[in-house]
Amino acid sequence: MRSFSLSFALFGLLFFGAALFAAPEVEKTDAKIELTDVREQTVEFIRYYETIKLNREQEAVKREALSALPAACCANNSAYTCCCVCNLSRTVWGLTAYLITEKGAGVEEVQTAVREWIQFVNPAGFSGDSCFNGGCMRSFAKNGCGGMQASRIIWE
Repeated sequence: MRSFSLSFALFGLLFFGAALFAAPEVEKTDAKIELTDVREQTVEFIRYYETIKLNREQEAVKREALSALPAACCANNSAYTCCCVCNLSRTVWGLTAYLITEKGAGVEEVQTAVREWIQFVNPAGFSGDSCFNGGCMRSFAKNGCGGMQASRIIWE
């Protein structure tokens, strides 16, 4: 009888203890966000990149979503890795983290939002090789990465 009680107590501790440490479930909402201002939202998305930490499951969603998309500035890399941590990548990663953690977005919703953001910041489109042609120091609208430092975004 005593071993049964001990086993039951251990089971309860493991079961309920795991629930206490599990990531909170995010209620799925409309993952679409309105794109209104490149400058304001660039700063906002970079701040998300710097402050939102993803758990293992959330990181898996990010990886699956962004690994399927080419990086806008260096298409021989995925949007998940890019070739470097440029400001364009910071915005993509920050937007992704926000959508996953705050909006409960899944893979397809993240992909749609990232495609819309990339189109929004440069309606003319990216060549996919700007990192290798001086694009690191050009604005998004000029087929560039917007700089390499979050504190020094290139706008023009």
